[in-house]
Amino acid sequence: MAKYLMQASYGAQGVQGLIQGGGSSRVAAVEALVQQMGGTVEVVYFSFGDSDVIGICDMPDNVSAVAISLAVNASGVINAKVTPLITPEELDAAAKKVPSYTPPG
Repeated sequence: MAKYLMQASYGAQGVQGLIQGGGSSRVAAVEALVQQMGGTVEVVYFSFGDSDVIGICDMPDNVSAVAISLAVNASGVINAKVTPLITPEELDAAAKKVPSYTPPG
């Protein structure tokens, strides 16, 4: 399975829900959502700054990861983004495949 960084920021209504339900209930909701798509949650942290919550998940494929992003963003109370993560070994393999390229100009 591939790893994905999931970041989200709550809108005002989402913050109200977080205040009422607490962080543990939101982690349980994330875990249930990811499990529905065949994945697992490695870790979830709450933070402040650009993102209110950050998680790392293992997902079976890009389609499943994007489906979670669509479901969460469709709620209108949270803005989520999903970033595929690659291992150092995958980067090494990509570096070995770099084709020649002639830039413009």
